[in-house]
Amino acid sequence: MYVLLIEDDKFFQEFYSFKLKEKGVEVDIASDGEEGLLKIAQRIPDVILLDLIMPKKDGFEVLQELVNRNLIAQIPVLVFSTLGQKSDVEKAIGLGAKGYVNKSFFDFDKLLTSIIQLGQKQN
Repeated sequence: MYVLLIEDDKFFQEFYSFKLKEKGVEVDIASDGEEGLLKIAQRIPDVILLDLIMPKKDGFEVLQELVNRNLIAQIPVLVFSTLGQKSDVEKAIGLGAKGYVNKSFFDFDKLLTSIIQLGQKQN
């Protein structure tokens, strides 16, 4: 399974990519929305973990671009953010995200299960 982590925070990049790779998941990292969209154009991931607050293009802009490119239906996106306001989560879901995980306060095994389930639905 190939996961694209679109996240600007170096700590979260390193921590989550390490943890996912430990579980046998192939992980690529993009440090902002523009880089993420370039990587998606090169290779369609099985699942995207998407931060909302990033430089250049934020997570909402990435979701909108996936809608515009007709990719949102084929790539499950799991919003991966510290933003937990109901309006932000609803906006992301409205743009096609399949779920939301607060990257600061959660159970890694639950995240892994969500990634695997989303990835299997696409295959």
